[in-house]
Amino acid sequence: MFIDTHCHLSREDYADIDKIIEYNKKADVDKIVVSGCSRESIDEVMNFKDKYDMVYVTIGYHPEYADNVREKDLDYLKDLLSEKKVVGIGEIGLDYHYTKDNKDKQIWLFEEQLKIAESLNLPVVIHSRDATMDTINTLKKYNVRGIIHCFSGSLETANIYIKMRFMLGIGGVVTFKNSKLKEVVEKIPLESIVLETDSPYLAPVPYRGKINSSKYLDIICRFISNLKNISYEELAEITSKNASRLFDFNK
Repeated sequence: MFIDTHCHLSREDYADIDKIIEYNKKADVDKIVVSGCSRESIDEVMNFKDKYDMVYVTIGYHPEYADNVREKDLDYLKDLLSEKKVVGIGEIGLDYHYTKDNKDKQIWLFEEQLKIAESLNLPVVIHSRDATMDTINTLKKYNVRGIIHCFSGSLETANIYIKMRFMLGIGGVVTFKNSKLKEVVEKIPLESIVLETDSPYLAPVPYRGKINSSKYLDIICRFISNLKNISYEELAEITSKNASRLFDFNK
């Protein structure tokens, strides 16, 4: 029923991956798209996709690794993108929250991966934190589509991304008491929304502050369905169709 379009799965965060997968299945989660965003996590998630039927992956280098990624790492990424169940490049993007000192390196890494996505016609999963305009201006240079992961911006920003053929990944933050995302979600089209958890981070209320899991997609779905004044089942169906329209799950 549900597709988690962005989550993280690692032995560092979860003691028993088999149990996590089983819990997901019991919670009507059909597929999870796991992000490998460092050299180490890419290797780990590639193993998970081969072991678990529900696991698909996106791989790419997160901006926090911009100082360390080299051409050889990008070549390694390219070699893996043709493998089965690798459905996109991500999460990639820009993050100025802690520092802008390496802004040029971040933009270089972002653009190199966007070039790869464009050349292979693969969707991208975008991380953008305190870097909205640079993210938008960089994306405009390339003919790519994808998801703005963990979207939390304004309605104006949402509409810019939607016009650029991007969907918005909505997760547990929408349930937070003081989140302004609710007002945005009410006004954007259903065809532009996909569900995500970003687990193990950003668990929805009432589990905020605890370890997140794809099994909590039902909470996010119920919350958004109430905002959109449609049934829980309808929202699950629409968002899953949106995800399937973007990602090639037959790969």
